[in-house]
Amino acid sequence: MSAVPQFSDGQIEALARLLGECGNGDDISRVISNRGLVDESRQSTKWRRLNWVFLNCQRQHGCTNQIIDFIQSFLDPTRFVGRNDEFEANRQQLNTILSFSGLEYGKDGRFRQCETAKTLDEAEKRVRTIRAKFQGRRIHPEVLKYCRPELLQDNYFHAVFEASKGLAQRIRDLSGVQADGAALIDKAFSIEKPILAINSLRTETERSEHKGFALLLKGCFAGVRNPLAHGPKILWQGEDDAADYLSLISLLHRKLDESTVTGLKGD
Repeated sequence: MSAVPQFSDGQIEALARLLGECGNGDDISRVISNRGLVDESRQSTKWRRLNWVFLNCQRQHGCTNQIIDFIQSFLDPTRFVGRNDEFEANRQQLNTILSFSGLEYGKDGRFRQCETAKTLDEAEKRVRTIRAKFQGRRIHPEVLKYCRPELLQDNYFHAVFEASKGLAQRIRDLSGVQADGAALIDKAFSIEKPILAINSLRTETERSEHKGFALLLKGCFAGVRNPLAHGPKILWQGEDDAADYLSLISLLHRKLDESTVTGLKGD
C-alpha cells in the first residue's frame, strides 16, 4: 500500500481504545514485536500503551503504514475463527474510525480505499453491513454458495446478481431443463406436466400455491436479476435493498428444498 496520510490524534486514540479490547497484553506484545514497532511506553493500560506506540510510530515515519500493518496482523480474521460476530463488531467499529481517512477494512482482512467520510453520521452509515441487515434472518446455504466472495468484499450489487443466477442454475440442476428465465420456469413448474412440484397438486389450493411459486420465481428473474444484468453498477442504488433481495432468494431456495422431482418430462 502506498503511504497513507497521518491519522489525527483523536483517530489514534480511538484506534488504541478499540484494539486494546481485542486482545490481551501478550497478544499486543507479540504483534508489536513481530511488526518491528518500538514500545518504550511503560504504560500498564493496554489502550494507553498502543496509543503511545502509534503516536511514536507516526512521528517517526510521517505516515500511518506501520499502524495499518499492525491492525492487519492484530485483527487477522484467522484469529477469530468461531467468533465471527466478535470479528464483525470490531471491524465495523474500526471502519467507522478509518472512514475519516478514506480507508476500510474488508472481511477478507485487507484494506482498501473508500470515499472519505466528513461527519460521524456519514461514517456510521457507511459501515452498515449486509450481516447487520440480516440479523434475525437465515441466509440459505445455496445463496452463499454462489455469492460468498462478493459478500466478503461487501460487493452487494454482484452478490445479488450471482445469487439470482445461482437460483436459476439450481432449478436447471434439479429439473434437467436447459433453459433460462420464464422458459425455464414454465417448463420445470408446468401445472399439466410439472418436472418439479412443491406439493402434491391434488387440490385447487395446492395447485394455486404451485402457480404462485412459479410466478415468484419469474418475478425474481424479471425484477431482480435482469435489471442487474443490463444496468451498469455505477447506477445501481440497491445496496439498501440487498438484504431483502437475498432474503427473497433464500425463501425460494427453501421452497425448492421441499420440491419433488416428479419424473415427468415437460412438453
